Amino acid sequence: MAAEVKTITSESLEAAYRQLTPSQSGFTSDLMASNVIIPVLDLSASASSSSVPSYLSQALAFGSQNAFSQVGAGTTVIINTPGFWRVIGTANIDTANANHITTLSMTDGLSVKNVWQMGNLSSVGADSSSFAVQFDLIVFLSTGESMSATCSTASYTALTGSSRQIADVNGTLVNPSGFTPQ
Repeated sequence: MAAEVKTITSESLEAAYRQLTPSQSGFTSDLMASNVIIPVLDLSASASSSSVPSYLSQALAFGSQNAFSQVGAGTTVIINTPGFWRVIGTANIDTANANHITTLSMTDGLSVKNVWQMGNLSSVGADSSSFAVQFDLIVFLSTGESMSATCSTASYTALTGSSRQIADVNGTLVNPSGFTPQ
């Protein structure tokens, strides 16, 4: 069977084509149809591995969250897998004494960089009170890097929260646990 090409005269199809392809503005040739099968490669976001926008793929999900808690002096590694991560939580500091610090840091194994920090530089006196600050960060870790939560003092600081991988090291979105795209 020989290939056939026919002209299509349809104002509604032409209007849809103009709306979907604004770069073709002014293109005046008629639409054509062929009986030859031509493969089409869809590179749109809807054809990718995730069928949801990136902000929805960052949703907190019971099966996806990795809780962490560093209460009192010390350091806890909270992420050590390469990729993009959402880290949420709260830093708490008692204000009865000065120089309490909570820190989120990243390391490549050779050096440490503080990426988020909260502290009090002076005390408010003998009356003990505390304050808390929430954080919601998107971080990227390369191979060999990790993120840690550190508190400076035994009784007066706490960092608690959770992390969730939102994309792998190549940027492919990781859907929330339990979500199945349709």
